[in-house]
Amino acid sequence: MSTAADTTGPAAANRSYRDVLSRNRRMAGLLLGDLLANAGTGMLIVAMPVQTLAVHGTVDAALAIGMVEAAPFLLSTVLALVISLGRFSAPPRRLLLADCALRAVAFTGLGVLAMAGRLTLPLLVGGLLLGSICRMAGSSSRRLLATSMVDDADRFAVNGLLGLGSNFALLVFGPVAGGLLVTWAGAGWTLFADACGALILLASVLRCVPRAPAVRAEGEAGPKRESGWRILRRRPVAGRLLVVVFFFNFLYMPIEVALPLYVRETLHTGASGLGLLWTALGVGALVGAGLVDRLRRLPQRPLLIAVIALWGLCPITLAGVGNQTAAMVVFGLGGLIWAPFTPVAYSFLQSGLGPGEQQPVVTLWTTGSTVAAPLGLLAGGPLIALTGIHTSLVLSGLLTLLLAPLAAWGVLNG
Repeated sequence: MSTAADTTGPAAANRSYRDVLSRNRRMAGLLLGDLLANAGTGMLIVAMPVQTLAVHGTVDAALAIGMVEAAPFLLSTVLALVISLGRFSAPPRRLLLADCALRAVAFTGLGVLAMAGRLTLPLLVGGLLLGSICRMAGSSSRRLLATSMVDDADRFAVNGLLGLGSNFALLVFGPVAGGLLVTWAGAGWTLFADACGALILLASVLRCVPRAPAVRAEGEAGPKRESGWRILRRRPVAGRLLVVVFFFNFLYMPIEVALPLYVRETLHTGASGLGLLWTALGVGALVGAGLVDRLRRLPQRPLLIAVIALWGLCPITLAGVGNQTAAMVVFGLGGLIWAPFTPVAYSFLQSGLGPGEQQPVVTLWTTGSTVAAPLGLLAGGPLIALTGIHTSLVLSGLLTLLLAPLAAWGVLNG
């Protein structure tokens, strides 16, 4: 598979963040809505483990956190696989609007239950399952809609801007605001905040995204629609990179289960300490996402492999520190290293696809990489219960380091 960033010549055509934002106000409006929606979701990164620990009852704490963190991915994975592997299709704009509406209704209901003191672990898991049915399809739709509103030379910058906004909202502003809100008012209020963010994104899509965007499912324009799997089979490098991305995300997810327990038992802090740790990761990721604009002329495949190898050192180092400041430094450096991975990977993928191939392939890629999250979360609970917090962090890092040479073999050969 060829990509615009494989050689220095074509990569130089990629425009900068500033150029793209100044020439397309509608796309900038969509990115702003996405940023505000992600800010609400970022609050849940801190709030949901705290809420889970308050309602887990007789269920083991690590297992309960894993269940709650995995719930939003389960039903959404089924819908995304139907879209990407079958002949069913829906316009990305409609999918994103449905995701926003469902999320707003479900999270408002969970917030009301939490405020009334009637929220239980089964209700929390059930609400997250139902409210996130369109989550994965909506996530790929955000990227499809944004990149459909620009030309090929702007795609790298748009993918980078999506990463920049999400890193700021999910990992910097969101966790800080979530930690403060949990401390001052309770975890239930963050559910209302996420519902408000979903409504803001809904309004942004209605206002900024045309009803008939440039990227459509092929089935809308003709009698047949090729599945994402068949398309990827013609592009073996992209298929192998999907496998790498899957395991990269899978091996990361036990860290999310371990982190609330690590903060409580090793750092001896609560929601505010967890929020600060996520903020450190977010600040590093924000800087890294900003630097993506400077990386647009570099070969993308070696860059992806370097990110995998360097990130593997992060959880290993984190397991060896025992105070808040040192943990924040390690996590901040980890965010700096990790940030370029997603925008570079998606730019690499999309550069070799035709307009009719974008939705099935990007949805399949998003599904394949994201489905690693619930699997990793579900595996993280038992892993931590069996090996302990620090050992599980070391194992996550070591296995990620072993992934790097496999990634080099699979991605560079082709």
